[in-house]
Amino acid sequence: MTQLDDAWRTLGAGPRHRAVRVGAERIRDVIAGGPRVVAVRSLPLTTAPYPVKYAFRGAAITPLPFINFTHRCLLVQFFQGGALKNLLFNPTDIEASRKTPYFARLAEKFARFEPLLAKKFDTLESQLVALGLKNEDVDYIAFDHFHTQDLRAQLGTEDGRYVARFPNATLLAPRREWDDWDHLHPMQRAWFIQDGKKGVRMGKVVFTDGDLQLGDGVMLLRTPGHTSGNQTLFVNTDTGVWGTSENGVCADAWTPLDSKIPGVAATCRREDLDVVLNANTPESGADQYTSMILERTVVDRVKDNPAFVQMMPSSEMTPSPMTPGLRATWVHGEVKHGSVVKPQRVRAA
Repeated sequence: MTQLDDAWRTLGAGPRHRAVRVGAERIRDVIAGGPRVVAVRSLPLTTAPYPVKYAFRGAAITPLPFINFTHRCLLVQFFQGGALKNLLFNPTDIEASRKTPYFARLAEKFARFEPLLAKKFDTLESQLVALGLKNEDVDYIAFDHFHTQDLRAQLGTEDGRYVARFPNATLLAPRREWDDWDHLHPMQRAWFIQDGKKGVRMGKVVFTDGDLQLGDGVMLLRTPGHTSGNQTLFVNTDTGVWGTSENGVCADAWTPLDSKIPGVAATCRREDLDVVLNANTPESGADQYTSMILERTVVDRVKDNPAFVQMMPSSEMTPSPMTPGLRATWVHGEVKHGSVVKPQRVRAA
């Protein structure tokens, strides 16, 4: 896909913003007017505290230092050249992700509160089995970005120290962020696991340099800013087009003027802002803002609350007893579409 190449190459943050917005409208027509994916399921993996100052770029007014978010993986089944494929988007290795410097320090500080902060979900493997799938059935894995990721157990390593969690899966990896991982800027180090890709089986990695139409009804579009290789997954479903990324932490982030979170709407009116960034990595904020406008343009609006758009944060702010009085105006909670096709049904067909 090349529709947005010239737009992202436009010089100047303002002109680039306008060009990407126009290009996103064309992309919207392509995915919304095309076939749908076969099935989508959101699979919750963990909850965690996250600083309010990052979550809303300082716009929210609250005495609470943290929000609570639920991190989810998305299973997408789709046809690619007539063959059924399974994609896992953000199948984070939760135990390995604890080595992320920022969260490791946070866990040490609040260790005694962890039972209250971390909600337990069934393992990703268990959730896949409940849907009739195994890890061996996964064809592709991808991440919106590589913060907190350790890929060694996901892909396996050349020396055999790590056995692949998804033995038949290909990782779709933005080349620029993959390369940046080797030479992290000091502002990035807190969010990356330094050795998280060291020695992985490179035969299972396919690099992407732009946008990708992976199959019927599914696209991976570059949305740089939060990280250099940030990407957003878009899927066409029976309720319209959905997207998922970590550019925002709740539905309010893409529709802040309708937010009931204290301070968010007022700040955006005062500063003439249309979106609110998840701003723990501020080095490319202008591009992240533009990426969020792209996302909002491509997806559909929530049927039951049209003020908000169908952007599911990969780590969504969710209610918690630890954050009384601080909640999103609208919580998506899940994305669900179609019936998951089990491998034996494909063989029988």
